Amino acid sequence: MKQQEPFTFTLDVLVYPIAFVILLWLIFAIEIRFGFSLNFLGIYPQKITGLVGVICSPFIHSGISHLWHNTIPLFVLSTALFYFYRPIAFKVLLYGILLSGFLTWCIGRPSYHIGASGLIYVLASFIFFKGVFAKHYRLIALSLLVAFLYGSMIWNTIPLEEGISWEGHLSGLIVGLVFALLFRKQIAKPKKYVWEEPDYNEEDDEFLKHFDENGNFIENIVEEELPENNLPEVTLPVTISYTYKKNKEL
Repeated sequence: MKQQEPFTFTLDVLVYPIAFVILLWLIFAIEIRFGFSLNFLGIYPQKITGLVGVICSPFIHSGISHLWHNTIPLFVLSTALFYFYRPIAFKVLLYGILLSGFLTWCIGRPSYHIGASGLIYVLASFIFFKGVFAKHYRLIALSLLVAFLYGSMIWNTIPLEEGISWEGHLSGLIVGLVFALLFRKQIAKPKKYVWEEPDYNEEDDEFLKHFDENGNFIENIVEEELPENNLPEVTLPVTISYTYKKNKEL
C-alpha cells in the first residue's frame, strides 16, 4: 500500500510562527510606549519568586537588538517545526518553554535571564537530533540545514561572553535532545520498499524472475506448463456445415 505523504503545507505553518513573533514585538512595543521594563519577570535562579520567569521570560527582551536577533531564527525554526513535525509542534513549544526555563532556574547564575533564545535552542536541538534519529531523508536534510545555519550557536552554550545567558542556551540544547529521544510517535517514517517487508518472498517477485541464479538477465520467461495428465479433458461437439451454390452455366 502506498504511504501517505506526511509533509503538506497549510496556512497554519506560517500563521502560528508569525503570531508568536508579533506577540513578542507587541510586548516590547508596550514596554517602550509606557516606559517601563518587564525584566523583573525573567528567570531568577534558585528563588521561588524567580519561577515566574519560567513562563514569562521568552516574551521579554532587553532591547530591540536582542529581540531582532531572536526574531529571525525563532520564525525560521518554528516554521520548520510546524511543517515537518506538526502533530507534536505545540508540545515541543510548550514543554520546551517550561522545561528549558526550569532547568535554567536550577543551574543559572543569580541574575535575571530573559529572552526567547532558550526556546530557539530547544527548536534547533530538537530539529537537528530528531532528523538524525528518524532516518528520513527529508528530516536529515533539514538537520543538515539547521547545522549549517545555526551550528555556530553551540559556542553560546559555554561561558565565553559576559551578559549572555549560556545557562539558558545549554538548557535549551539539553531539552531539545531529550525531546528528540522521547517524541517517537506521529513522526514521519522512512519509506519501506516491498523487499523490506517482513513477509517478502523472493520467489514471488516478478522482477527477480527475470534473472537467473547467477544474476544474468532472462529476456523471455518460459511459463511453467502443467503436466498433460493434469489438464482437464474438454469434449466439444463438432458441427460441419455445407453450403451449395447453383452453377449458372449449366
